Amino acid sequence: MYAAILQISCYLPATVLTNDELAPLAEHWTPEKIFEKTGIRERHIAAPDECASDLAFQAGEQLFAQADIQRSEIDYVIFCTQLPDYPLPTTACLLQDRLGLPTACGALDINLGCSGYVYGLGLAQGLIETGQASHVLLLTGETYSKVLRDDDVSVRTLFGDAGSATLIQAVPADDRLIGPYVYGTDGRGGPNLILKRNAWRTAAVTVGEHVDETSDSDALTMNGPEIFTFTLKAVPKAIQSLLQRAELQLDEIDLFVFHQANQYMLTHLRNKIGIPAEKFVIAMEHAGNTVSSTIPYALQAALHDGRLTPGKLVMLVGFGVGYSWGATLVRWT
Repeated sequence: MYAAILQISCYLPATVLTNDELAPLAEHWTPEKIFEKTGIRERHIAAPDECASDLAFQAGEQLFAQADIQRSEIDYVIFCTQLPDYPLPTTACLLQDRLGLPTACGALDINLGCSGYVYGLGLAQGLIETGQASHVLLLTGETYSKVLRDDDVSVRTLFGDAGSATLIQAVPADDRLIGPYVYGTDGRGGPNLILKRNAWRTAAVTVGEHVDETSDSDALTMNGPEIFTFTLKAVPKAIQSLLQRAELQLDEIDLFVFHQANQYMLTHLRNKIGIPAEKFVIAMEHAGNTVSSTIPYALQAALHDGRLTPGKLVMLVGFGVGYSWGATLVRWT
C-alpha cells in the first residue's frame, strides 16, 4: 500500500480585489501593466472576520461533498498555515472538531508558506507508508491580505487569500506514487520576507478594517530582488537534484507545477531550466499568489483544463519564505 493523492478541493473567499482598484495606488501603474508583470488580474480577499482556518474549513467541506470518503475514515489532519487562529491551541485541533472528524484522529499545524504543500505531502506520505495512518487530510490556508499595507503595492498586487484540502490515501500499487523528495532551508534569508506578530483570530476584525494603519513592525515586508535572486539559484539546483534521485531526465516529466509566485519569476525559471511551455502550469490570473495554496490550486486548474490526467508524472516545486524549498514527483492516479 502506497500513498496517493485522491482528491483536491480549493476555496477562494467572496471578495475580489481587481487590478483596476489597485492601479491608482502607485504612479505610472495601469491594470494591464500589473497583469503583465505579475500574471494576476484579480485576487480574492478574506472578510474581516474570516481567518485562514475558515478558508481551509470551506475547502474541506467541499472535498467531503465531492470525494468518496467518510469523515469517520480520516485518521490524521495536517494544517499548513503561517497565520493560525491563535498561538495556541493548535488550529488543526479546532479544524478536527469543526469538520466533524473522529477524536481518534491525529492533528498538527505546520508553519510553512510557499514550500508548505510539498512538505505536507511528505509528512502525509510518511504517516501512511509507516502504517500510522491510512487517510490523511492535508489542509492549507493563508490570509496574507490582513498583514499588507495599503501603500505597499509590491506585495498588494501579488498576494491573495485561499484555502485547500487534499485527501492522501493508502492505495494498492506496484511502486510508490509520490516521491522522491528534495528539501532545502536557508534561514539567512528569513528577514527578506517577514512578519512580526500573531494571534489572528482575535485581531482579524481590527486588522481587516484598518490595514492601511498597520505599522511597519506589524506588516509583512518583502525584499523582492533578494527573493528573486534566491529563487533563480535554489530552484534549478533542487530540480536537478530531484531528477538525479529519481534517475530521470527532464523530458520524462509530463507536467511541472511550481509555487505560483508571480508570472515574471515563473517565466524566468521556466526559461532557465528549459521546460517547454506546454508542460508548465501557470494558474494565478484569478487568484494571485496564495502562498501554501498555490500548488493545489494549480493542480486543480490543470485537472479542469484536461492537462492533468491519470498516469502523468508531475513535478511539484515549492519555494519562498524561510528561505525554504521542496520538490517531489507525483504519479497522478
